[in-house]
Amino acid sequence: MDFAAFKRAVGESFGLVLEGYKERQLKRRIDSLMQSLKVEDYRRYYTLLLSDPEQRRRFLDRITINVSEFFRNPEIFQILETEILPRLLAANRRLRIWSAACANGAEPYSLAILCAEQNPGGGHQIEATDIDEGALAAARRGVYRKEVLQHVSPARLARFFTEQDGNYEVREELRRVVSFRHHDLLKDPYGRNYDLIVCRNVAIYFTREIQEELYRRFFAALRPGGVLFIGATETILQYQQFGFEKIGTWFYRRPAGEKG
Repeated sequence: MDFAAFKRAVGESFGLVLEGYKERQLKRRIDSLMQSLKVEDYRRYYTLLLSDPEQRRRFLDRITINVSEFFRNPEIFQILETEILPRLLAANRRLRIWSAACANGAEPYSLAILCAEQNPGGGHQIEATDIDEGALAAARRGVYRKEVLQHVSPARLARFFTEQDGNYEVREELRRVVSFRHHDLLKDPYGRNYDLIVCRNVAIYFTREIQEELYRRFFAALRPGGVLFIGATETILQYQQFGFEKIGTWFYRRPAGEKG
């Protein structure tokens, strides 16, 4: 079994669309996993994935890159807090937000903190999705090590978290705003009429063709005036061809004058 056949078999068996990932990066991550297990060929590794749930979990963790922390790139979140959210709240006091590929939940809970501070009791809705059920389970638990919270101020830590045995648990004020569900960006349908979509450090792992498809679908999922927020290492070079207008280095808006 060569690598192409392995990708097809994994896609058919586990419902993953691996064709969209950049092949060199994908192959390097998978080969590294195989080497750690002393598995020398793709057929044996595929058979192992079929029979061993723990190895399937490790595989999905490695493929989907579940690295996150609260207010990742705080200087960029500062722009979201002081410039982008106030504009969105001026147009709609009850925001509908999608945190796509939310990993361990740090990102949507960070968004919930900002919403709670800027419009307490506003009835905001934050949908948080990911392909990895293990990551979603951790997000629903909402318990984090201190290092994941390094960019959370002492005041926010005191207000929004409860300390337990050296870890920190998200309080109900944030939990009731965020809902978590399984979603595959490459094959599942997208919602509509979001005020803000946050998808950071994800598109960089896909081919250019898949990136373009994602941006088109994100554009369609935003309400007129809604904003797409991308990662610190990402940029949308041809944003105009997807219909966006650029309002900041990491922020792209669907023009407000359009009909939804």
